[in-house]
Order: sequence, then structure tokens, then C-alpha cells
Amino acid sequence: MSPAERAPDPSSTRRVQVRRTVVVPAAPAEVWARIATAEGIADELRPWLTMSMPRGLAAQGLTADLVGRPLGRAWLRLGGVVPVEYDDLFLVEVDAPRRFHERSSMALARSWEHRRDLEPAGPGHTRVTDLLVMEPRLPLPRAPLRSLIDALFAHRHRRLRRHFAR
Repeated sequence: MSPAERAPDPSSTRRVQVRRTVVVPAAPAEVWARIATAEGIADELRPWLTMSMPRGLAAQGLTADLVGRPLGRAWLRLGGVVPVEYDDLFLVEVDAPRRFHERSSMALARSWEHRRDLEPAGPGHTRVTDLLVMEPRLPLPRAPLRSLIDALFAHRHRRLRRHFAR
């Protein structure tokens, strides 16, 4: 069964959902040019994590021709060294420069969905909204898990805003 067919059950009581929004001082096309690249993703995660990209994806970035097929494993490394998690990447949608939707599986998550939407937020500004939905493989407590995901994306949003505020 492909990751696209393993969508989290909306009625699942184990499902964790986090939504975060940030406004950055750049136009949507400029923000997309950053967030859809391996370097942009890496910069958002630093210094706590790094994320390797599957072969060929690092150079290409997120493009519509990658939709609907397994892309390979991306490793998350604590401090850039210690592997702590992996993401079997699968893109459901790429609509540049407006959104991407990833539905993947991880070691700790039966399903990990990340949807990032970009929309104009006034002249020269973009509203970036991340929606994360995770269905853990183990019966982990939801509140700490939600807090961890929220903290990770708060960090990513700070880094993204800082990049464009230069």
C-alpha cells in the first residue's frame, strides 16, 4: 500500500494535529524559491536538526513531476550527526508557488502529513501556514507530542522569518 493510500483515519483518537502560521517579508514566489529547496529546508531545521534528501531530490527541489510516487528516505539527524528519525517521502501535491502536501511515513509515525500553504499577506509579504497531522505508531501521549511538533515548527517559522528579514 502506498503512503497516499495510508491516510490517517480522521476518527483516530491517536492522531495529533498542529497548525502554525507566520507572515514573512517577501513575495510568495520568493518564499517558494526558498522553502521548496533542500537548502531552505535545512536552514529552517538548523541548528537542532538536519535532514538529508533522497538521491536526486536535493538538486531538484519540490516540483510537480515528483507527485504520486515514493521519493525515498530522508534522514533527520540531531545536531547534523545522530540519526533520530527518517521520513519516507511521498508528495501528494505540489502547486508552486502556492502549496505542497506531503503524506509520508516515519519510524515513529504510521502517517505524517505536512501541508504548507503560501498566500499573499499585503505588498511584499507572504502568509505561510503549516498543517501537520501525525498518527504515531506507538500509543504515545498526545499532549507532549503535539508540544514537540509545535515547538519544531515555531523554530522553523522563526528561522524562515529571520532569513527574509535580512
